[in-house]
This record gives sequence, C-alpha cells and structure tokens, in this order.
Amino acid sequence: MTETSDHGQPSSPGEHTPPSAASIPPGRLRRVGMLTAAIALLIAAAGIVDREVKAREVAQWTAAQAIPSVSVVLPQRGEQATQLVLPGNIAAWHEAPIYARVAGYLKQWYSDYGAHVKQGQVLATIDTPDLDAQFEAAKANLNAARARANVYKAQMDFAKTTYIRWRDSPVGSVSQQETAQKQADYQSAMARYDAGLADVQSDQGVVARLQALEQFKNIVAPFSGVVTARNTDVGDLINAGSGAGGGSAPQLFRVADIHEMRVYVQVPQAMSGQIAPGMSAELDLPQFPGRQFQASVATTTQAINTTARTLLVELHASNPDGVLQPGTYAEVHFNLPPNPNVLMIPATALVFQQAGLQVAVLGPHGRAELKAVTLGRNFGDDVEVLTGLSPSDEVIDSPPDSLVDGEVVQVVNPQAVSAEDLASAAGAKSGRTSNDPPAVHQQNASGSQGASAGHAAH
Repeated sequence: MTETSDHGQPSSPGEHTPPSAASIPPGRLRRVGMLTAAIALLIAAAGIVDREVKAREVAQWTAAQAIPSVSVVLPQRGEQATQLVLPGNIAAWHEAPIYARVAGYLKQWYSDYGAHVKQGQVLATIDTPDLDAQFEAAKANLNAARARANVYKAQMDFAKTTYIRWRDSPVGSVSQQETAQKQADYQSAMARYDAGLADVQSDQGVVARLQALEQFKNIVAPFSGVVTARNTDVGDLINAGSGAGGGSAPQLFRVADIHEMRVYVQVPQAMSGQIAPGMSAELDLPQFPGRQFQASVATTTQAINTTARTLLVELHASNPDGVLQPGTYAEVHFNLPPNPNVLMIPATALVFQQAGLQVAVLGPHGRAELKAVTLGRNFGDDVEVLTGLSPSDEVIDSPPDSLVDGEVVQVVNPQAVSAEDLASAAGAKSGRTSNDPPAVHQQNASGSQGASAGHAAH
C-alpha cells in the first residue's frame, strides 16, 4: 500500500520522517529547562551585583564631594619691621607773611615770586608823605625844645650867680628878704630848666619813634628763604598793620625758609604708642613718583586730639635741593619696630559669621575648629592677630562660607606653608569638577584620605 504525504502526494520510500515533540524523552526536556533557568538566574545576579557596585561607587564619590577641600597656612610672627602709611602735610621750616608797618603808596618792589632772598634784603619800598611830614615836624619841635632848654639853663645860671652873690654879701649890706627872694628865683629857674629838659626828652622820643617808622618804609625779609607770595604792585595804597585780629591790611609778601621742612602727621590713637622721637620715615610725593625723601620724627604734642582722637607728630626732612615745597601733601611711611607677639595671617582666612570675627584652624581628626580672634592692623593682603591664635595653629585659608565648627575637611597641602608662600602653594592645589567619572573621584578621594592620614601622622 503506497503512503501519502500531508499534502496528498505520495512519499517516496526513502524519505525520513522527523520525530514529533511527543517522541522527545521527558528527562531531556527537564534538563534543558533547568539549564535555561540557571542561565537566566546568572544573568539577573550579575546585573544586581553590577548595579550594587555602581551604586557603591556613586555613594563613595558623593561622600567625597561632600567633604570640603581646604589648604592650610602657618601664622607668621611679626618679627619683621612693618610700615605705617599716613597722609601728611609739608610746611616750611619758617614761614612768615609780610605786612606794612607804615601807611603810604608802594614805591617799588624788588623781589617777585620764587626769588631767593637773604635776611635783611629789601623786598619793596613805600612812599610815606604823611610820615615824612610828621618826622620833620617832630624834629622841629625837638629843636625848639632844646632852644627853650638852653634859655632856661641861662636863666638858671644867672639866678644861681645872683643868689650866691646875695648869700655871700657882708652882713648888713643886703637884707635877708632880698637874699631869700634871690634863692627863690634860682630855684624857680632850676625848675624851668628841668621842665625844659623833660620837653626835650619827650620830643626826642617822638623823633625816635618816627625815625624808627621811617625805617619801615623799606620792607625787608625777616630771614633767608624764598618769596612764595607777592600781593602788591607799584602805586598801591598801603595800609599799616596786619590782617590778624580783624585787621583789613593786605599781606604784601610771604617768605618761607625751606632749607629744612617740617612734616605734620595725625597718627590715630591706636597707633600713637608706636611713634617715638628719632624714628625714621620716608616721604612719597605725587609730583615725584618713584622717589622717596628721608625724614625723622622730631617731636609730638604728647596729647590726643579729643575731636579726631589723633596724635600730632612733627617730622623733619632735609631739603638741600629745595624740591620740597610748603603746603605739599605727602604719604608718610613710618618704619615701625617689629612686634614678636603679633601673628600675621592672610586676610582671606578670616571668617565673618554670626558669632563674630573668627578664624578656622585644623583640629584633630581632620575637623575644622573656629576660634575667635582680635585683629590689629590691616595691611591689605595680611592682617595682624593680637589674640586668639598660637604659632602652631594651622589656619585654613579661604574657608567655605558654610563651614561650621567640627566639620570634616580634606587638606590638599598637608605640609602647611607660611602666608608668604601661599601664592606658590595655591598653584599646586588639585581641583575636581562634577563632570569627572566616579573612578577618578575614587582615586582622588583615596589620595585625600592618604594625605589626611599623613597629616595626622605629621
């Protein structure tokens, strides 16, 4: 009987018919299913383990990022001399305004602005017709007084001679009454002569006073120096006196002695204790950039100004070439002696929080400690710390604003540097960004932990 295929076509006797699922033994199917399940379980387990590893890496990276990285510096002792810079005013060694002592008209002036004059040199002359007339009248009065005195002297001499002759006459030749009369005439003549001498002395005083005023027609320099002002010209009406005390007389000239200059500085009370006579200083003037002038402290007022709370300090500066000018503004650099009890730290290490002015230092186990400090002078980049720090404290420079007491920090420079080496140390800091892969952050974190361990050992 011929077999047929499923499609109704007869099959050849040589063809092989595949076995059906029912023909596979049940034990083989079970082994295949168990193998498949085991493979699925391995794949699931591997995924879970990989996810845990990644999560642990991310957690470690996040924890490392949460710890702030800081650099530390060591405070420096104030063993080096420092400078205190304050504004000052330069004044002449001597400076005097020149006023007229007599009234008249300016006849001629001989020295203009900037002229170097010697003591007693004539600066100008004044024409004084009124004074000249008074002087001549006084001399005439003196001559008249002297003439009257000569008349009185002659009368006195004649009265004296008459009295002596009457007094020495023989007894009975003249009466006593006549003798007494001659004596009275002599005493009266002597009194008139004394009055005449007094008039002569009085007139001599008037002449001497007017003669002295005549000398003031020549306006002279009171000392050697430079003419810094001339406020008059030929023909000006000159009034005697000065503008002081409410006077209206103008200032004719002004002369300044500039062979040496005085420099006045108002030193704040907090710094006045460091200023002493003999201390050296340098002057910086805007009109001479890059050039310094030497000065020294001469004296102080030894009293604090109650309004400004400052001490007035006077310095002296030699001026051989005359380049220092009265009225100049100058920056005075005082060379202060060193103070070994003062510590210097960078100004960037200061922490301003609700608790007040503080400084963060590195404590045990890599934790930050906040210490209250008292500051001295501020030098811009550095500040003085009077109290609150010790030389062995490792100060955290540029601490984060959110830093709190006891917070763990990572030190990027375990070997603390001084404040003056901070700039070079800042270039060696290793910065990390949030875009770095976790593996890199793990390396940096382990490195930081090793640095912290090394710092603790140090």
